Amino acid sequence: MRIKTVQAWWVRIPIEAARQHRSDFGQVTTFDAAILRIETDDGLVGWGEGKNAAGSAGSYGALVHMLNHEVGPQLVGRDPADIAIIWEMLYNGSRHQMAAAQGHAMPQLARRGLSVAAISAVDIALWDILGKSLGQPVWRLLGGRKADRLPAYASGGWADAAGVGEQLRSYIDKGGFKAVKMRVGAMDGAAHISAGRVKAARQALGPAVDLMVDAHGTYTVAEAKRFIHLVADQDLAWFEEPVIADDKPGLAELRAGSPVPIATGESEATRYAFRDLAVMKAADIFQPDPGFCGGITEAMRIGTLASAFNLRFAPHLWAGAPCFFAGLHVCAASPASFIVEYSLGANPMIHDLVEETVEAKDGMIAIPESPGLGFTVSERFLEAHAQRC
Repeated sequence: MRIKTVQAWWVRIPIEAARQHRSDFGQVTTFDAAILRIETDDGLVGWGEGKNAAGSAGSYGALVHMLNHEVGPQLVGRDPADIAIIWEMLYNGSRHQMAAAQGHAMPQLARRGLSVAAISAVDIALWDILGKSLGQPVWRLLGGRKADRLPAYASGGWADAAGVGEQLRSYIDKGGFKAVKMRVGAMDGAAHISAGRVKAARQALGPAVDLMVDAHGTYTVAEAKRFIHLVADQDLAWFEEPVIADDKPGLAELRAGSPVPIATGESEATRYAFRDLAVMKAADIFQPDPGFCGGITEAMRIGTLASAFNLRFAPHLWAGAPCFFAGLHVCAASPASFIVEYSLGANPMIHDLVEETVEAKDGMIAIPESPGLGFTVSERFLEAHAQRC
């Protein structure tokens, strides 16, 4: 079996005005992603996803061009089962043979950002192909699954203090969730405004529901400390991305004095960045995004790091179907995972791009049983929303 074709599209799906929300990334009017299709010479098709922006906040033209014109040609003719070998080839670039012979990484200069986003898309698609070729779900190839369903949390929460309680309660009513996450930080301006929204949310939810907050890296260390002080009595399950990902020393300082667990990682790429977080004692919970961190292969390595440092693992899964399903398989197989992110903002890239119904029941998400990643892309829908690059 050999790779025959590689094709990527910038897929942009409009979100109806009534379902749009505004955060620090601005008004989310569309859901965008780089969707990748890899086909083998015996007709098997694998689907992947690469990410370099949140919602409609960025362009995917460069990533799609890279996949189609730089990465894709390197894959044609290769055995798609060589997943880890292909990962290292793409990461190390022209020195990949030397790196393999010497037994250590010698990455290309542009080793993060778009490069790893492209690797992520390829990696997810190759795991999909491998599972389909063997007639097995990906989680079985990763070592098995811990359960046939995993707990999920509802991810959303943009409303103001007057409405956030009702918004979060609606998530619980919809999917039976026992944990919810809301956004805080620069979208509110001053820390006390975010704190007021958190207090309103906790009052509406009561003590039995886990409440997490996500600042999208928009606080300084000093602001994050002030926010934690203001919500110290609200029993938060975690504080996500309190400061910019580039400030790992600041994050470590914050974690050292925080009574609230610190979660981070959606802006990080590769195991090397998460190694640094672990060694610096900068986080309690790792949150890699399979569409950006390096795909399923790298997400599993990051999960292993979390386990080795006795940390927990909850991937960032605000994504399209390929990335979301990849995260389900990784969580099912990782000993450090404990909860799955389920987006409650408008997400047509999960619900409309695939033919299967994706939903939470009683606060749980079912782990797919079908071969590969376990979803079927509606190619007609994809073509209707693919942008010309």
